[in-house]
Amino acid sequence: MKNVIIVGGGASGLTAGIFAARRGHKVTILEHKDKTGKKILATGNGKCNYTNLVQLPECYRSNDSTFPMKVLSVFGVHETIDFFRQLGIYPKEREGYVYPNSEQAASVVQVLEMELRQLKVNICLAVHVEHIYKNKNIFTLTTNKGDFTADKVILAAGGCASPNHGSDGSGYLLAKELGHKIIKPLPALVQLKSKEKYFKTLAGVRTEAYIKLFVNDRFTAEEKGELLIANYGVSGIPIFQLSRFAAKAISENKRVDLKVDFLPSLNWKDTFELITERIKSNPKKTAEESMVGLFNNKLTFIMLKEVGIEPALSWEKVNRNNITDLVNQIKEWKIPISETNPFEQAQVSAGGVDTAEISPISMESKLVKGLYLTGELVDVDGTCGGYNLQWAWSTGAIAGMNL
Repeated sequence: MKNVIIVGGGASGLTAGIFAARRGHKVTILEHKDKTGKKILATGNGKCNYTNLVQLPECYRSNDSTFPMKVLSVFGVHETIDFFRQLGIYPKEREGYVYPNSEQAASVVQVLEMELRQLKVNICLAVHVEHIYKNKNIFTLTTNKGDFTADKVILAAGGCASPNHGSDGSGYLLAKELGHKIIKPLPALVQLKSKEKYFKTLAGVRTEAYIKLFVNDRFTAEEKGELLIANYGVSGIPIFQLSRFAAKAISENKRVDLKVDFLPSLNWKDTFELITERIKSNPKKTAEESMVGLFNNKLTFIMLKEVGIEPALSWEKVNRNNITDLVNQIKEWKIPISETNPFEQAQVSAGGVDTAEISPISMESKLVKGLYLTGELVDVDGTCGGYNLQWAWSTGAIAGMNL
């Protein structure tokens, strides 16, 4: 039996605690908030999309693109669903997205906490770990509530995203103190900001769009889905999926632009014909009137303004070259991105402990024997759809099993 301390009572820490205790270890979880599992409660709008049946390499991002799938081959989606089913979570699946049948994130936290209680895991709340030292084979953790010692330590302290839920970046400092390289943490699954003044007018618009991201004019990534426009810039799932690439480029002082197609169902030629037909059907209508029913009125107004067409002018008085400009604006509206929203608004952190220093089979540090690193602390972040929680369950379970 080993004396095990887990730093962090989030998704990976709680899972690690269960698997370690099931193997007969004496386990203590140190959580610096007043409750465990706070970030779990906020997932999936409180419904907790806890995994996804579709598990592909492109669902995870890391400096080492092969590392996530190596981990998931040890403990993956089916093992996760079985684990939670044993705890009492009956799965409900929608297009690959898996939720508890109760549709309550609280259910997931409750079953984890019930199992930890049955296994007699000691959970200490409001304990902030300040330093970790290793002398011979014993770890000493200094905290605001005194020192703790352990044979094994699992660092499950999370990243920087959503600090109000407990992820304040302190885990990176502890890992660095123990000799690990930290790849710069950046906000991911987050909104993107632009300095364009028209966003104040467009705030509140929701529309389907096809979005491409360019870094220094080079195509980098693309997504399709509902775009949400705010007074600071853009949001929505497709923006969240692209945000990691934007954050990384901005941190390297590179130029980031989005090109948005507001009519993705039609190609350029068909869009031109559609606009031309609307004009021909009633040339006495104003430019703004002829677009009613095609786009949100606020979007139409700014589109016209951006290409130099006065919205109140009838098409009879509009320069025909402006029609081509309008179609170009509809199909490839360029938005310069200045920055991401901060970690407070981000769902997850990109970056973290370099995976080259961690075993994907055990999650044990290659630098410090007896130290394990899990969850968001590691340089792996998933796309929207339950992937970041799957990463937490997988790494926590593997660490707990391999002590």
